[in-house]
Amino acid sequence: MRFVLLATAVFGTLLPLVKADNVVALTPDTFDKVGNVVALNPDTFDKQVDGSKGALVEFYAPWCGHCKNLAPVYEELAEIYLNAKDKVLIAKVDADAHKDLGSRFGIQEFPTIKWFPKGSTKPEDYNGGRDLDSLIKFVEQKSGVKAKAKKVAETFVKVLTMSNFDEVINDPKTNVLVEFYAPWCGHCKNLAPKYEKVARAFANEPTVIVANVDATADQELATRFNVQGYPTIKFFPAGGDPKAPLDYTGGREEKDFVSFLNEKAGTHRLVGGGLAAEAGTIAAFSELASKFIAESDTDKLKTIIGAAKTLLKDKAYSASKYSKYYVKVMEKIAQTGAGYVEKEIARLEKILAGGTTNPVQSDDFSIRKNILSTFKKVVAAVKPDADEGHAEL
Repeated sequence: MRFVLLATAVFGTLLPLVKADNVVALTPDTFDKVGNVVALNPDTFDKQVDGSKGALVEFYAPWCGHCKNLAPVYEELAEIYLNAKDKVLIAKVDADAHKDLGSRFGIQEFPTIKWFPKGSTKPEDYNGGRDLDSLIKFVEQKSGVKAKAKKVAETFVKVLTMSNFDEVINDPKTNVLVEFYAPWCGHCKNLAPKYEKVARAFANEPTVIVANVDATADQELATRFNVQGYPTIKFFPAGGDPKAPLDYTGGREEKDFVSFLNEKAGTHRLVGGGLAAEAGTIAAFSELASKFIAESDTDKLKTIIGAAKTLLKDKAYSASKYSKYYVKVMEKIAQTGAGYVEKEIARLEKILAGGTTNPVQSDDFSIRKNILSTFKKVVAAVKPDADEGHAEL
């Protein structure tokens, strides 16, 4: 009975012996598809790894889970060095199919990566991390060939490390959702684009931060919060105990995260980043708006506007520009009639539909539209002569 030692993809430590007989056979498609990594076999190995250039070679087994996790990273590495293929070779060997090559280089665990320097066919072991940055740094150091610069995609996810983690989560005014991940984790890779959409949706919320931590790079943080699997997601509520975050156990779709954050942070975001109909409205002023639009008596209208202005002096509302907007709408209706509401809503909708606004402007116009709608709802229920009463002002 044959035994195989497996190596973890990040920490380099050996996992317990696993009986090869009991390993579920996985298809080798991940490795055999045409890509930028050069697949070597006994007939091609010595022709390719001949000392004419530096070569990084991964010895893998198709059924090895850690090898499958490394595969996309290794393929990306090969793509980066594609423009320098005459100076650097990024290759792989199926050591399970080609056991003679595995034996020749003393392969006892998967994946094993070896570097063959230029001018030599004797390899040295690679013992660094299995993330892209570590691999690039190693190849650059050994070959002297700089990696082709890659365009860094814009991200709305805030990257946390030991240097800024405490500062961010200790802010009493900020709600922070944190994903602890590992670069080699398949589930983390699947979550990444959805998590990015969540971060984008909340990018304009001053009280919400969507962040992540590479738990393999900052193991101290992973240990502090008892991270035992990837991805692990925790929520640090504003004003809460930063030492005791809430475990996120909800779904992994964008809508699940949006719903969770809205509930916990008191926000009103929609999937995609828009604002719900109640966003920005203020209950105390909406109540006055209802009374105002239903009233036709000039003196009573002035009294309601006065009450709204008095309410503005309350510390709870004085800093909000939208509480002032309620008053502005009341004054406009008093001057021009309730028809102002419909006209202004139509104008804002046209601007929003034009797609020329930036996210901050879109939020502002959406909130103004929501506030106007608190007047509009009552207008529909008011008697036809209500407009006439307002128009006389």
